[in-house]
Amino acid sequence: MGNRKILFLVEVAIFAALALLLDVIPFLSFKVWAQGGSVSFSMIPVFLMAFRWGLKGGITTGVLFGFYQILTGAYIVTIFQTLLDYVVAFGVLGFAGIVAYPMRKAIESKHVKRMITLIFLGGLIGSFLRFAGHFFAGLWFYGSLAPEGQPVWLYSLVYNGGYMLPSFLLSTVILALLLYKRPKLITL
Repeated sequence: MGNRKILFLVEVAIFAALALLLDVIPFLSFKVWAQGGSVSFSMIPVFLMAFRWGLKGGITTGVLFGFYQILTGAYIVTIFQTLLDYVVAFGVLGFAGIVAYPMRKAIESKHVKRMITLIFLGGLIGSFLRFAGHFFAGLWFYGSLAPEGQPVWLYSLVYNGGYMLPSFLLSTVILALLLYKRPKLITL
């Protein structure tokens, strides 16, 4: 096994564990809803891996983060809900890696505005796809929790949007500041 492959595997494990820590440390995350869903810094390590290694790095880190979530006390209704809410929803965060190549080019050419735009675009793609996973899980598995008279789609939209939008904004602002100062963090 080559050094690059070993580096990849080690970084995936470390960044997925860091994502979990950022999600469970009380002063670094806060619950928005009693049933789950929190605003935290946990997407930052997944996005970093996506920007650093592309789709493969981001998706692999996100999927492992989802499994870590399951192992540390996920809210489980069915196997399908668990897969959608944890494995799929956290795995698709890695689609932020779609912008990895143009981001490296922006860094090489010292085009800061383009780099920051790509951070927000990649973060938006990953966050929206994660939101979609949680949204559909809400429609299919948590409809009974919607207040009487409220459409299930609206309940799932408000519930999941209530923590996903602030998490997206927090993560991308922090990443923009971090990579503005240390753009070499995502170059290999």
